[in-house]
Amino acid sequence: MKHAAAGPNRSTGARPCYADRNSDATSVRGPPRPLFAPASPTYIALMPRSDSSAGRPHHPDAAQRFNEEKATYTVRGSDAPDLEAGVAAIREVLRTLPVRPGVYRMLDAKGDVLYVGKARSLRNRVTSYTQAARLTKRLLRMVAQTRSMAIVTTNNEAEALLLEAQLIKRYRPPYNVLLRDDKSFPFILLREDHAFPRVQLHRGARRHKGQYYGPFASAGSVRTTLTALQKLFLLRSCTDSFFANRSRPCLLHQIRRCSAPCVGRIDETGYDELIQDAKDFLGGRSTKVQSKLQDQMSVAAERQDYELAAVYRDRLRALTYIQGSQAINAERVGDADIFALSAKGGTMCIQAFFIRGGQNWGARSFFPAHTADVPEEEVLSSFLVQFYEEVPPPRAILLDRAVPETELLEEAFAERAGHKVELKQPQRGEQRRLIDQARRNAEEALDRRLAETSTQAKNLRALAELFELPEAPGRIEVYDNSHVQGTNAVGAMIVAGPEGLRKNAYRKFNIRNPETEPGDDFAMMREVLGRRFARLEKEDPDRSRGDWPDLLLIDGGKGQLSAVCRVLEEAGIHDVPVVGVSKGPDRNAGRETFHLPSGRDFQLPPNDPTLFYLQRLRDEAHRFAIGAHRTKRAKSMSASPLDDVPGIGPNRKRALLMHFGTARAVRNAALEDIAKVPGISRATAQGIYDHFHPRG
Repeated sequence: MKHAAAGPNRSTGARPCYADRNSDATSVRGPPRPLFAPASPTYIALMPRSDSSAGRPHHPDAAQRFNEEKATYTVRGSDAPDLEAGVAAIREVLRTLPVRPGVYRMLDAKGDVLYVGKARSLRNRVTSYTQAARLTKRLLRMVAQTRSMAIVTTNNEAEALLLEAQLIKRYRPPYNVLLRDDKSFPFILLREDHAFPRVQLHRGARRHKGQYYGPFASAGSVRTTLTALQKLFLLRSCTDSFFANRSRPCLLHQIRRCSAPCVGRIDETGYDELIQDAKDFLGGRSTKVQSKLQDQMSVAAERQDYELAAVYRDRLRALTYIQGSQAINAERVGDADIFALSAKGGTMCIQAFFIRGGQNWGARSFFPAHTADVPEEEVLSSFLVQFYEEVPPPRAILLDRAVPETELLEEAFAERAGHKVELKQPQRGEQRRLIDQARRNAEEALDRRLAETSTQAKNLRALAELFELPEAPGRIEVYDNSHVQGTNAVGAMIVAGPEGLRKNAYRKFNIRNPETEPGDDFAMMREVLGRRFARLEKEDPDRSRGDWPDLLLIDGGKGQLSAVCRVLEEAGIHDVPVVGVSKGPDRNAGRETFHLPSGRDFQLPPNDPTLFYLQRLRDEAHRFAIGAHRTKRAKSMSASPLDDVPGIGPNRKRALLMHFGTARAVRNAALEDIAKVPGISRATAQGIYDHFHPRG
């Protein structure tokens, strides 16, 4: 298996293909977008778009609830920050701004969103931005970049609050407090679209019929709970197709983690009882489940059915173990989320505990971005709005401090959840103990973060010195390839920066150029880097969005390095430093050789901290590339000839396989037989038959 890695960093006019970058820290960001510029200031009423990307709440009466009015006035001239020009643009908007609740967006000269805010009275709130003497330095910088505004009016302030969260998530403005966590929260899904419901991990939109339990702090927490559910209630976790094609119990039944409904070892009534017990357990009624298991064990023992009694005993032990392994005792709390904030050194950490049914479903630390000069209470309030834009709010939200507009938040969350939501600041009792525990966790997580950031900054400065960069790199991109004898080849890119690994910026590239020979690592690297920089040139030609690398690290020797430099040369890019990292003799870690485009090669001492950092980057690229390759290989192993038939999606494919049994049988079937399959029309059957029997 072959891999290759590369990373971002900045370099002086040294040997690599790079040069200094002219970028202004306060310059406006993003590719230019067309703006209307009529002779006189006007507002244009825009109807809400039908697609969800429009950033408005999904609602059947959306057209009546929201009305967008875009101020098309744009200050002409330089795009550079200008406070007077910004104030003038805002005053022009104020001329026709209504005294109504709504959401406003500050836009720069290119149309990029600088800030999203909501207000009970749009006119009063926007007026405050014209009073420069009362603005903080952060807001002065924002106003200086503002050239136009977009306005959305709403029926009430609660709707404005919900819309604000959606727009912040969509645009990620540089002057809003941002929830820096792109991962969706995992849930446990108990599906109800089958006679024998399946229990599974779920992320994303709730399209399946069933009951969702969560959120959990991590996928690991979900898997631990799923394992407990299998041991306790013997619920199936297999797919419907696997279930339908079993002729004997699988291994999970043998190790007592499934009741084998697929082969009739339990009927629907018995399985429904297990499902109800699982719902009681997930709903916090584990004591009821425990009593039931004890009674069933006693009855089995009295009947001298000791094997069945042993099964109940093992399930009872599993339940007792789960109850005793809770790191947080919150049995009397019910359903609640707990948040505490800690601030130090210009960084803030928000610690969250998730309690459902009195059970601890995990904890997670968040580090919001863009918090400079923002009060802690406002940061926590903005965090909550964005957090619950994705996650359904519980009935109780416990906070370590009061937040602004508590009643408005409760109203908005209640509308979102469909039930009453209460924000509390406990002062005593068990809830106060949980708040104190969350605050301690926030402080400890923040201390770890600051220590890691300090070490990271030291590593980046060392890289700048090692590779003769003008300053510490802000973005390192590491590239790697992975394949097995040329099959299922993928390229991978990981990204690192001052805050550590930026996993939301990772990318994988399927090698799809027909001219790339299988196993040709040099050609694969050329294709990956060519596609990467072609997209950068298209989406960020002025390098204002921070997506251009300051250093490329390539996992490979002189051949891979030469291929990358050729790509950059052909693209006319001469200011991005490139370093190749090859393994030493016998592929031993610690004996890596670093290759520069100038032809100079060198090694670092085996105990050099900079070498350890570069090894971590290289190993992370290996991990990501291998994972992408294994995923692609697994898909190819389960691929079916039916996947290549035009007009055949998952449902028709399932119908064909259920009718014929195998794809080979479909290939050999007559046209009349294919047309008899439920859901397959005569025209579709003709298309399938023609695909497998092309006419010469």
